[in-house]
Amino acid sequence: MTVSPLHRAWLGVGWLWIVLVCYLSLMPHPPEPVSFKGVDKLEHLLAYAGLMLWFCQVYVTRAARIRVLVGLVVLGVGIEILQGMGGYRYFEYADMLANTGGVLMGWGLAYTRMGRAILLLERNGKY
Repeated sequence: MTVSPLHRAWLGVGWLWIVLVCYLSLMPHPPEPVSFKGVDKLEHLLAYAGLMLWFCQVYVTRAARIRVLVGLVVLGVGIEILQGMGGYRYFEYADMLANTGGVLMGWGLAYTRMGRAILLLERNGKY
């Protein structure tokens, strides 16, 4: 299996995304661009689906993807625990479920055309 010449860049983007998710999840008053009942669960679902889909494109072997899956689920649970300890955010099992659901959604999407987005970017950009 050949490694993309941009592998480290794609990996760096993914880690920056994780840092952003952690920051937004732990800051006292995160931005709320839209507001409706349950929007926070949708945000959790989409953030973790995006992360999983991204990392499934960076790590293409099944074993690596399983490690990413476990790592993102642990991250989602850990952030909720930290939110409960912080005193200004709330611990919610529903958020853990939304995070985990997003990870599973991203896993599934990785086996669709969306799971080849980075490869298509590289081919079209001639990297």
